[in-house]
Amino acid sequence: MPNQKLRKGLLFTSLLLFPITLNYFSPYVIIDGAMQGIINGSFIVFILLFVTSLVFGRSFCAYLCPAGGLMEFGGMVQDKKTKGGKRNLIKYAIWVPWLGMIAIFSIIAGGYTSINFFHLTDSGISVDRPEAYIIYLIVVFLFLVITFISGKRAGCHYICWMAPFMIIGTKIKNYFKWPSYHLEADSEKCIECHLCEKSCPMSLKVTKMVQKDSVNNTECILCGNCVQTCQQGAIITAWKWKKRIK
Repeated sequence: MPNQKLRKGLLFTSLLLFPITLNYFSPYVIIDGAMQGIINGSFIVFILLFVTSLVFGRSFCAYLCPAGGLMEFGGMVQDKKTKGGKRNLIKYAIWVPWLGMIAIFSIIAGGYTSINFFHLTDSGISVDRPEAYIIYLIVVFLFLVITFISGKRAGCHYICWMAPFMIIGTKIKNYFKWPSYHLEADSEKCIECHLCEKSCPMSLKVTKMVQKDSVNNTECILCGNCVQTCQQGAIITAWKWKKRIK
């Protein structure tokens, strides 16, 4: 069972380190690198997010994402459920053109010809000058505002440019069902108390998914809140995929 104190401790630590790590999650820094044919830190981080999602799904969002931590702690102040559905597609309207820009600029630059992990971050620290503080505060303000207006972790649903990498990886692992971190449900144990839904930071309809014996939603970040909350053992974490005998 996931340890929620550990998870929130890791999230809080990642949030404290956000002024250092900001550029390594930046959608702009990777574009600037593409214009100069440089594989930089954000390029490498985004690739790693996809690769790790083939085993851990979107666990990064639950344990290590600084923006996710910002929104989750912000959601404790404004405990409002986020509406998903078609609104979840907004992030793809951001992601696809962004990827297109990266591809076009890299082609114009003649392809990637060098690697510099610290491109635009020579000191290794993202927020190391006055103008960088302004960018940092704008990012923090953006994610807090969308949380207060649209609900818990709304940024994960609507605008995150990192989520699609992990969603694709999650879809692949769920399709092939190789050993990977995932949740399993047993509808026979569910008493429909809805406590799992109340504890879900992504505002997912967990009870309905459990009733269908499947909790493999691509918006699930595998935080394990539902596992800890369910006193009936209707939701468990697992590595090996198997059908339950009923």
